Amino acid sequence: MKDSENSKVTPWEVSGRVDYDKIMTKFGTEPIDQNIMNSLSRLTGGDIHFMLRRGIFFTHRDLGWLLDQIKKGENFYLYTGRGPSDHTHIGHLVPWVFTKWLQDKFHAKLIFQLTDDEKFLFNENLDTEKTHSLALDNALDIVALGFDPKLTEIMIDTDRSGLLYPQAIKIAKKITFSTIKATFGFDQSANIGMIFYTSIQSVPAMIESVRAGKNIPCLIPYGIDQDPHFRIARDVLPRLGFLKPASIMSIFIPPLSGVEGKMSSSDPNSAIFVTDSASVVKRKINKYAFSGGRTSVEEHRKLGGNPDIDVSYQWLRIMFEPDDAKLKKIRDDYISGSLLSGEMKALLIERVNAFLKRHQELRERAKDTLHEFLAEH
Repeated sequence: MKDSENSKVTPWEVSGRVDYDKIMTKFGTEPIDQNIMNSLSRLTGGDIHFMLRRGIFFTHRDLGWLLDQIKKGENFYLYTGRGPSDHTHIGHLVPWVFTKWLQDKFHAKLIFQLTDDEKFLFNENLDTEKTHSLALDNALDIVALGFDPKLTEIMIDTDRSGLLYPQAIKIAKKITFSTIKATFGFDQSANIGMIFYTSIQSVPAMIESVRAGKNIPCLIPYGIDQDPHFRIARDVLPRLGFLKPASIMSIFIPPLSGVEGKMSSSDPNSAIFVTDSASVVKRKINKYAFSGGRTSVEEHRKLGGNPDIDVSYQWLRIMFEPDDAKLKKIRDDYISGSLLSGEMKALLIERVNAFLKRHQELRERAKDTLHEFLAEH
């Protein structure tokens, strides 16, 4: 989908300045309004995650309906995922951190799908051995974030084909090629695996209902670029007797190079990977993080900076400063000129490295417990 001449949003590519209001209109999603926030607040004892308060998660489908089901005492489960094409980077963590909060608040089961098959089908430079190896590597980051092993099932697609494929073919039978072509824009060069793939990604949205022998509501947190897959799932699953999955969608964390687009593994200098050392993080942010500051210290002190185009501030807002009062002070100080661009970068470096130091320790420990998450629950 193109929002403008310079913007593109698909499950495989995001570029240009993204207009999220236009995306909501184009995709047909609803904004997260005060009624939704109030309902969620009542169910969580007044705790609203900062990503909701700040509009990082900003739009949904059927979230109000799901919250009503929860009020009635209904169980639900969570589903999210990752396509393993490289090491995990900071951008991937945004929906995962929020999903963990949901699991903690509602004690909900999570199915986490690692789509090694997708990355093999869509990337000519990756073979199945590499994508599977990357899936195992990415799984360590899921475990390191602290998901409950008793409530979290990590599905690597090629390892779980016996579970996924029988359901995927039922879904595939209900999807026409014209639907896939219109939704994803495939041309005659698309391989047939690419055309079939969305059937696999739809399965976790109904698999707990299959296992239970009754419908169990599903909530899917994801970046808004992945929505085309789940629009198809919502269309098809009721025709197979299952509930439409509810969804809650986030904005993108920008690359270091600027606030347009989405962080991508394909440009390592515009991404921070969870395996990066402290010195690499410092070098990347200092060298590549786009600044909203002025051309000189004197000018900055006089005129102030622009946090809306400053990548370091945006990363703090989206991920690394959960305290609203502290974030407001950072913003106000930057606008007034009392906080310099170099100081803003130093703040981000400190927060990112503190996070990664702990994450890398937990990631190493995760090697001993990963098998608990990969077992069928």
